[in-house]
Amino acid sequence: MPDTPLIRTRDALKTPRSAAVAGIIFAVLYGSSLTLLSLFVLPYSAGTAWLETNAAPVSLALNLIPFAGIAFLWFIGVLRDLLADHEDRLFSTVFLGSGLLFLAMTFIGAALVAGLLNAQTIGSGIMSDSVYTYSRSVIYQVINIYAIRMAGVFMISLATIWIRTGVMHRIWAILTYVVALVLLLSISYSLWVTLIFPGWVMVLSVYILIRNLHRQPPAGDAEGKDTASG
Repeated sequence: MPDTPLIRTRDALKTPRSAAVAGIIFAVLYGSSLTLLSLFVLPYSAGTAWLETNAAPVSLALNLIPFAGIAFLWFIGVLRDLLADHEDRLFSTVFLGSGLLFLAMTFIGAALVAGLLNAQTIGSGIMSDSVYTYSRSVIYQVINIYAIRMAGVFMISLATIWIRTGVMHRIWAILTYVVALVLLLSISYSLWVTLIFPGWVMVLSVYILIRNLHRQPPAGDAEGKDTASG
């Protein structure tokens, strides 16, 4: 098959660099949004008074989440494409399903926060503290329990695929198993627990990017090969 510009462009879109860049963008945006929500959505005892001074950073956090979701979808797609014919249907189904569930629950949690914010604003501050407490509890359950558990399943399935295919070094799979177990077994609402997943994506993406840059031939060599093949 001839090496056309269209084929080279398509191959470039599927390189590990695409997954790495998408992963870094997701980690920065998602981690930032979680940090803002954790810092500015005050504890239950604060009631609805938090809205008076903290509505702006909470709105910023909510606006970051859709873009983080887009980057995460790209991250999943490129990782699946890299597996190509080595993809195992069982673990790939769990990998894809858990990733999409994590993303869906994250969006649901963000929508609940936005609903809480809008209800207080539109209702001119008449929301009762009991409604606020209930809403906060549901938000924490969705984001800190269910979404984080799906992130752990996503990591375990991906680590298993790495071991079966050899796409990544075994040490990465082992470290991923350990970190995923922390997410699955943790019962804490700590910000540091929720930041484990974007932190893992960031480290993995940086590693993939560095490895890809080291393996990429210099531009002069690539042009020389194209000239020789022509």
